[in-house]
Amino acid sequence: MNKFNKIICAACTLVLVNTGVLLADASNFAGPYVGITASGYGMQLSGTSRTSPTPAATPIMEVDEVSIGQVAPLTGFEAGYVIPLGSMFLIDIGASYYTGSAKLEYHHDAPANPGPTTGDLANKDVSFTIGNLTAGYFAPTLVLSDTSSLYVKVGLSEAQVKVSGDITSPGDLSGETWAVGTRTVLPSGVFIRTEAGYTDYNGISAVGKGTNIETTNSYAAEPTVAFGTISLGFRF
Repeated sequence: MNKFNKIICAACTLVLVNTGVLLADASNFAGPYVGITASGYGMQLSGTSRTSPTPAATPIMEVDEVSIGQVAPLTGFEAGYVIPLGSMFLIDIGASYYTGSAKLEYHHDAPANPGPTTGDLANKDVSFTIGNLTAGYFAPTLVLSDTSSLYVKVGLSEAQVKVSGDITSPGDLSGETWAVGTRTVLPSGVFIRTEAGYTDYNGISAVGKGTNIETTNSYAAEPTVAFGTISLGFRF
């Protein structure tokens, strides 16, 4: 994250140094807008499970090898409002929503010497499903010309979490989104936005409810999302 922030700062500094001679009109970008988006999302889910089987004399078994990466096309929409601050600087405030999901599963294998309390192992399989990504963002924007601009986006993101299996629900995810992009606005008000960034979500965890999975068993997941987005929209 620190490296990404430094790259953004360096890029913005370079643009600021070289835009002193440009003449531009920030009002060409101002006002409300809506857009539809197409994105390529890469979601990395890394997780651990800790199992404490009975009887108590049985050694604790820890599994920390669950990790998946999924790349999928997502669609969504965005809406916001651009406020001009002088002729070269804008503030873009908006929100976005994307559909799609990724699943992290934990499968319980039979122990080498199953005892009478082992039960049905299929009932002990659990999963986390992450989907429906939403974000609210704040994007300081530098006007490069009458039609082009460069921005850095900072946002707060959320994602819904669904679980399967005899475990507690951990609640929804939340995290920070960082991105850099360009926006080109045509005289008709139609705009094209290109963007790249990532979201670092907080970790989530759950424990067994005690029916099929003991309350001493715990599960965790650490989701991270990297994305590239193209938006087509209209400025009113």
